[in-house]
Amino acid sequence: MIQIRPKRTDRAPLYTAEQRVRRDQTIWTPVQGLLAPLQFLAFAVSLVLVLRYLVTGTGYEAATLSVVVKTGFLYIIMVTGAIWEKVVFGQYLLAPAFFWEDVFSFAVIALHTAYLVTLFTGALAPAALMGLALAAYATYVINAAQFIWKLRMARLDMAARDRAEQGLPA
Repeated sequence: MIQIRPKRTDRAPLYTAEQRVRRDQTIWTPVQGLLAPLQFLAFAVSLVLVLRYLVTGTGYEAATLSVVVKTGFLYIIMVTGAIWEKVVFGQYLLAPAFFWEDVFSFAVIALHTAYLVTLFTGALAPAALMGLALAAYATYVINAAQFIWKLRMARLDMAARDRAEQGLPA
């Protein structure tokens, strides 16, 4: 029989009991839960505007503003996420449970920041600038998928813990 999800013994739980309590008690957990979908909404709107500009050549200002707004959300979620990590794991970034997500976040931030720098210095033509925005967005999508996967793993951990507490097989 093929298993769809890994066995509980294939990996350590994402959170210790103490970390789970801190995660559940900190205000930064619902803050992250609010900011993540808002950032995704800003991304989706911006992606449409950027693609519209690249296809039609119109709407450059709207596309540009949308990328700046999306980048602002990224910075806010990164700062609040670092605070969340400090509260839950005791360090601002690169906690073992989120190490690779944080490492990839640096690439996401670097590309978004490169967009802002090139926008404000005029170093790239508009089409190239929008291409850079698309590269930044591609990394964002990968990074968002990493975090969604971790959320899924945390939910599986919780379900396994609940089953164990009820005396059911994991």
